[in-house]
Amino acid sequence: MRIIITLLFICLISRTYGQRKNDIIQQRIEFIAEELETEDIALEDVFDVLYYYYDNPVNLNSASRLDLEEMFLLSDAQINALLSYIQKNGELESLYQLQEVDFWDILTIENVSPFVVIRPSKEDKKKDRKNIKEFFDEGRTEIFLRWIRGVEERAGYEDVPDSIREQSNAYYWGSPDRVYSRIRHTYRKNTSIGVTMEKDPGEEFFGTTQPYGFDFYSAHAYYNNPSKFVRTVALGDYQMEIGQGLALWTGYAFNKTVDAMGVRKNARGLRPYTSVDETRFLRGAGVEIGVDNFSLTTFASHKAVNGTVQLLDTLDGEEARQASSINLSGLHRTTGEIARKNSIQETIFGANANYKNNNFQAGVSAVQHFYDTPLERADRPVNQYEFSGDNLLNLSADYSYIIRNISVFGEVAQSRTSGSIAYLQGLVFAINKRASISAVYRNYPKDYHTFYSRGFGEYSRTINESGVYLGTQLKLNESWTLSGYADMFQRSWLAFRVDTPSDGHEFLAQLKYRPHPRLEVFLRAREQRKMQNIRNFSGGNMRPVEDFYQRVYRLAFNYKISKSFQWKTRIDYVTDERESMGLQRGVSLAQDLIYKLPNVPLQFSMRYAIFDTESFDARIYAYESHMQNVFSIPVYFNQGSRAYILMRYTFWKNKCDLWLRYAAFVFTNQDVIGTGPERINGSVRSEVGAQLRIRF
Repeated sequence: MRIIITLLFICLISRTYGQRKNDIIQQRIEFIAEELETEDIALEDVFDVLYYYYDNPVNLNSASRLDLEEMFLLSDAQINALLSYIQKNGELESLYQLQEVDFWDILTIENVSPFVVIRPSKEDKKKDRKNIKEFFDEGRTEIFLRWIRGVEERAGYEDVPDSIREQSNAYYWGSPDRVYSRIRHTYRKNTSIGVTMEKDPGEEFFGTTQPYGFDFYSAHAYYNNPSKFVRTVALGDYQMEIGQGLALWTGYAFNKTVDAMGVRKNARGLRPYTSVDETRFLRGAGVEIGVDNFSLTTFASHKAVNGTVQLLDTLDGEEARQASSINLSGLHRTTGEIARKNSIQETIFGANANYKNNNFQAGVSAVQHFYDTPLERADRPVNQYEFSGDNLLNLSADYSYIIRNISVFGEVAQSRTSGSIAYLQGLVFAINKRASISAVYRNYPKDYHTFYSRGFGEYSRTINESGVYLGTQLKLNESWTLSGYADMFQRSWLAFRVDTPSDGHEFLAQLKYRPHPRLEVFLRAREQRKMQNIRNFSGGNMRPVEDFYQRVYRLAFNYKISKSFQWKTRIDYVTDERESMGLQRGVSLAQDLIYKLPNVPLQFSMRYAIFDTESFDARIYAYESHMQNVFSIPVYFNQGSRAYILMRYTFWKNKCDLWLRYAAFVFTNQDVIGTGPERINGSVRSEVGAQLRIRF
């Protein structure tokens, strides 16, 4: 009987192996990206590791806890159970044994199997004995070339004399082309050298305002070997992640998603930077040294950032510089945006001391920021507790402890400028294979200051927020899964468009039916209650505030018709209710078809969607398939349709991939789309794009 079960298990895994790789990556990107609710995001650094495992499966017998965490596919309890199982029973001999590991089920094994292998760990130790020649001979070089362009002409690209562009922010200096190029050489996950270049739409390319070609250049060199004294070296552009993101976290980090168990952040310390977000990274050098379970990381960064700077007269008649804001968009298209480019010099240095064993980790850190121009925000009530000055020191202590099926973690941090202390405490408890719960409490005072942070919460900044989050995941049987969370939060001071202290809540529940790997259906419901200023009020500077309720319902149906066809249907219904505006509704229906030609390395992804929303408040965000390392979540509002077609062709012995894409909005009730420089005279807004990836 055991042999029969083993054969059936192997058949299941092998049948879905090839299909599941892309599907799993796409699903993780989708539910993580949609939480951000923004049209253009840069998540390359988040998914580089998973793409690496796509081509270089990790050996479960030699995988570290960090290797398993980086996959974004396993919970703390599952990772702990696997490591304990291997330690107690010896190395795995087949994937079938994973069924014997606590908290692992068939779905978990199916999701992980495309990215892992089983082989003796001693084989990996032999492979670790490499020299510099083998780094180049056995490493992989990857080149990306990408071009995207809006088809319809926007007002900002009108051909006007340079003298008008110099005096007006209504016109862009460059073309509507988005151009991207990246070349990177890697050896496994621990060595990387690369250069990234990008020009955004509207920015010049080798022109008057940009004589050096691309608007953004990034370069890095990175080395990591946990078994050595010098464990990590990062040069050029890099990321630094500490604790739970309260004091320093330069990359993206995710908060509330459908995966209610994924609330603990897995800080990875120094990492190479390969993205095109032009602000959230460090530029300089970082080094991690270590002995046994102890490590010390020091880092320094100096780069220019964009800001709004004024020149002020002083008592002695000289001019002094003062910044009213720091701009994070990274766009340099108009005269005003170009004037803000690189106007402030930022210097950051810090250190993180860490102790880590199999189940316990603790660390302390200090991060110092300096700016050559003091920051002084506008004199308004909302800014009363915001940071002002030219230097900021953050201190923090963090820990995490995993014991069997319980994971506890937390961080406490202080901004020395105000003396304010922020803290977070969380817990994830896997009751058994079928039930898990999570809880997070956070408190970020109104005068807690950081510049690079990603603390868990409702809002994008780690300031002026406290709240309690409770999540659960229940596997009702082999086909049905129920997951969800409740989050109650409040703000003790004013915020953007909220002229009073405020509170709110968010509830989410999802019921998923998956009777076999080819069929998945889920129903998701989410309610948010927040507070916001009443619109169209002219009675004074402080506006009255009202509650608004936004409810989002989604029904999705995914079915693999065959090895070549995959069919996806999605219905979204949104309501936004507030006293001043009444009830606003929005609905969309999207149909996706993925078709892979048999015996031909050619794949098509297509969507056609229709939508009808009564206002922008009832807008709908819908994730779309795109070229690799491009993440797009267009927003549907007003009435119309949306369609795209994406083609991927693999050739030259699987060393080259070519993507071609066309996407378009067609609005049924608009003759003009957008405003200002983005205005289009017409009812269609479309774009075309192409990308070539070469690997050797």
